[in-house]
Amino acid sequence: MFVLGLQGSPRKKGNTRILLSAFMDEVERRGGYTKVIDATRKKIKPCVECGTCEKKGYCPLDDDMQSLYPLLRRADLVILASPIFFYGVTAQLKALIDRSQALWSRKYVMGLEDPGRKWRKGLLLTVGATKGKNIFDGAVLTARYFFDAIGADFEGTLGFRQVEKVGDIEAHPKALAEAREKAAELAEPFLKRKKVLFLCRENACRSQMAAAFTRQLAGDRFETESAGNEPAEQVNPLMEKVMAEKGIDMAYLKPSAISALPSGWQPDTVITMGCEVACPIFPGVVPQEWDLPDPAHESIDFMRKVRDQVERRVKDLIRNGSL
Repeated sequence: MFVLGLQGSPRKKGNTRILLSAFMDEVERRGGYTKVIDATRKKIKPCVECGTCEKKGYCPLDDDMQSLYPLLRRADLVILASPIFFYGVTAQLKALIDRSQALWSRKYVMGLEDPGRKWRKGLLLTVGATKGKNIFDGAVLTARYFFDAIGADFEGTLGFRQVEKVGDIEAHPKALAEAREKAAELAEPFLKRKKVLFLCRENACRSQMAAAFTRQLAGDRFETESAGNEPAEQVNPLMEKVMAEKGIDMAYLKPSAISALPSGWQPDTVITMGCEVACPIFPGVVPQEWDLPDPAHESIDFMRKVRDQVERRVKDLIRNGSL
């Protein structure tokens, strides 16, 4: 499983940083892999309300946010971590949140569904200086709509009051333990999934489609990765188009090399597509071969036929429990 942390504390040794670290360390201890994005150290421009994302589905602003969209799509679990500033999250994190409008537009304007949307989870980690009853209300409302925009079910808030000075969170009697307990609770279902790897030559069409169908249909049971032994520069635009015809959003994907798989990631099932792939050796795993034609450089009708073959095979595998 992949957990993405979005960190909004400006302090280098801030309480929210420590809280998020406790959560992420527990995920890694249990076998997940994580990445933390420090919003306060990224160059993320505020949304300028240009409307481009609602017309084209992409944000035109060229900054660090462009590298975050693919991570938001890959993540199984997204953690939003911020101290409370005037009853809300920090300005740096709010800029990142506002720019998620591009993902909201793809779903609610264009009618496309991210394959991971049904299974992705989101959690808010936060601390506040006072003991006010409503101190977290503004941040919770922002988090709720942010997670909806990125395609994640809001799993609630882990918030701690009267935490202000550097080191206060470490002196708290329960905070770090509760963060670790929450990490274990949220990670457990994801870590129980079987791992399946789809391989084709360029990782631009067939293996990407297979991974997307599997994630959409059974992402609660299977953790999917796709890769190629000769990755293309970009995914095939016709592939994106024919998947959109099925309502499946393939935005922000990039072909990946087999060597780029997460360190230590061991598949339970390996499926190759086309005999041109030189399959790597995974101990104890006998690859399954799908003799599917390569749709690269072919017509859109040809791409549709391959898409439909991939979908049928994925559904058969899920139905028969062969994955």
